[in-house]
Amino acid sequence: MPIEKGFYAALSRVYSRNAMNNRPQRQETASLYGFHAVREAFLNPARRIHKLYVTDQAIKGFEPTINDAKAAGLKRPAPQITEKRAFDRLVPQGAVHQGLALACDNLEEFDINDLLIRVRDKPGRQVFLILDQVTDPHNVGAILRSACAFGAAGMILQKKHAPALDGVLAKTACGGVEHLPVAYETNLSRTIETLKEHEFFVYGLDERGEKTINTLMRKNGQEDNAKIVLVLGAEGPGMRHLIREHCDVLVRLPTQGSIASLNVSNAAAVALFTVLSP
Repeated sequence: MPIEKGFYAALSRVYSRNAMNNRPQRQETASLYGFHAVREAFLNPARRIHKLYVTDQAIKGFEPTINDAKAAGLKRPAPQITEKRAFDRLVPQGAVHQGLALACDNLEEFDINDLLIRVRDKPGRQVFLILDQVTDPHNVGAILRSACAFGAAGMILQKKHAPALDGVLAKTACGGVEHLPVAYETNLSRTIETLKEHEFFVYGLDERGEKTINTLMRKNGQEDNAKIVLVLGAEGPGMRHLIREHCDVLVRLPTQGSIASLNVSNAAAVALFTVLSP
């Protein structure tokens, strides 16, 4: 090869490498945002976190969390101060992020057997929630938050129709994603049968149920160590027919007045309080 061609070819390669090195680095999309969702994930040893994005207005309020993570020996990235315009590109349009976001891996996925193992030797009442085609992430997040608050043991979603446990769902759950195990199952009818085999009693929440859930609980004399499943369907259509048939009993909430039904997340909160309150 002539010297001139070899020289210019080498020079071309140098310019190409420099251009690549000087190319702006692509920012990762944040999968979690909002103070509570980010804080709980940041302190969860099971989370693998790649980047912490913080606005200069939010960094001071998040410093205690950073210190808590250090004290717990968690390996966490240093906060990356991000100006608002760039920050808004990391999250969905209109997201209420409070100046905090994480790029992180999803949590380990569970199935029904994992949940059963987790409660096998636990004392006290164990309650699982099954959501039948509840797909609105706001509703699922709100239910997850209530389930954590009242002490449920886990939640089960249909794999095909379940929203991801990130973004607006995690924001609505206020950190509950990090604390409540969520199992994904393909066939909810089969899952209910598996739970029955493990001595769980299955309540289907239906506004047409003949008994109210509080009356039936008293009548059945549910012991402190009872195993209970609450099944809730999507707003409007409710539970699918096959799922309804697999429940042990259909119950309604003790509502009164001209409005007899509640939003599914509110209904879940009332039902959880009924079966888990002392």
